[in-house]
Amino acid sequence: MDFQAGILQDGSPMESLEKQLICPICLEMFSKPVVILPCQHNLCRKCANDVFQAANPYWQSRGSLISGGRFRCPSCRHEVLLDRHGVYGLQRNLLVENIIDIYKQECSSRPLKKGEHPMCKEHEDERINIYCVTCEVPTCSMCKVFGAHKDCEVAPLQSVFQGQKTELNNCISMLVAGNDRIQTIISQLEDSCQSTEDNSEAAKRELCARFDSLAALLEEKKAELLQRISQEQADKTAFIQSLICQYKEQLEKSSRLVETAIQAAEETGGAAFLMNAKQLIKTIVEASKGGRLDKIEQGYESMDAFSVSLDHLSEAVHALDFDPAEEDEEYFDGEEEE
Repeated sequence: MDFQAGILQDGSPMESLEKQLICPICLEMFSKPVVILPCQHNLCRKCANDVFQAANPYWQSRGSLISGGRFRCPSCRHEVLLDRHGVYGLQRNLLVENIIDIYKQECSSRPLKKGEHPMCKEHEDERINIYCVTCEVPTCSMCKVFGAHKDCEVAPLQSVFQGQKTELNNCISMLVAGNDRIQTIISQLEDSCQSTEDNSEAAKRELCARFDSLAALLEEKKAELLQRISQEQADKTAFIQSLICQYKEQLEKSSRLVETAIQAAEETGGAAFLMNAKQLIKTIVEASKGGRLDKIEQGYESMDAFSVSLDHLSEAVHALDFDPAEEDEEYFDGEEEE
């Protein structure tokens, strides 16, 4: 009895049950099913072993020195970790095995209805039971004897079916193994992306800290130079203010002497005038010949000595760049899968 998926076409509860008993790898009814923990999905033991061997090519046998392995469930992509026994360490699902046995007994007791087996389009009463190797299509015996395939090479349908089913299973195993490798690469790339973001944030923080330190140093130097300019300003203004006070005092004395001289010049009496005139003249002459006050030099008020050239610093800032470092070789192991 061929228990392929789709053998029942009447939409009965048995058909719904059959769909639940199909292995997602070989698309056949389970054979010695096992339970994939912890996701509880079922696989044939052979299919599980094929997927496991594809994902763990260096794991050879139950006596291998490798302690265990891992692969992903083809139904939900959950990662399954195995011990040193590999697939043989998984628990068998006896309940599913018993259900399959009951299902097969039920199917074997049901008579086949017309239409449950594909029929030939050219010979409506003939079942498709052989395979034309030349044309690569299934056909019936009448087509081989009298029909379009009488000169073609044919083979038993079941043998071709088993061969292509085996080839399809191998392709599925290859795809599953390839998907695992691709998932591994994706995980590595995602980790690299996250590491790149983390390292970039750390580099930004370090760069900001260095520039903040440089800015603080510039502010400190600016405050120092401003203090020196302020001190020079205070010294010069204090000296000039002292000269202003001295000149004001001299002006005040000279003004009083002028008033005294004018009053003496207005005296009409000769005797009275002569009594003070000589001493007054002597005082005026001495005042005019007296010690001269200090003066400031030309350009004394200039502060050009405190000009600072920052061209070299500007050039140094423009020339700032990251330190050249040896580039590490990155190895990327990528494979193209067909």
